[in-house]
Amino acid sequence: MPITEAEFGSSLPVDGYGPGFFRVAGVVYRGGVVVEAGSVGPWGGYDDRAPLLALADKVDVLFVGTGPEIAFLPRDLVDDLGRVGLMAEPMSSPSAARSYNVLLSEGRRVACALLPMPGDVPA
Repeated sequence: MPITEAEFGSSLPVDGYGPGFFRVAGVVYRGGVVVEAGSVGPWGGYDDRAPLLALADKVDVLFVGTGPEIAFLPRDLVDDLGRVGLMAEPMSSPSAARSYNVLLSEGRRVACALLPMPGDVPA
């Protein structure tokens, strides 16, 4: 079975990660990030809600990467997102990045908010 490479057009895929960083469309970002098809920005974690709420009416699903392991999202965060029509799907950050990329390659309206992986951050 031949493997076909995903096409992202001008959209921004998450194409790598490591301790304390993510690589989005070839550019390295330190710390947490919020990524959607046309933009990437910093994310300070569960209490940093403004970048997530700004996704209302832009995306249909938001994958939330909770770090190395899946974790429950704070109930008040889920409630705040629900009030603006955002469905949040928590999963580990690597899984959230992969799921985002798959749906992005299908042309879906999707975003991800990713907490960084632990470990020594390279200089």
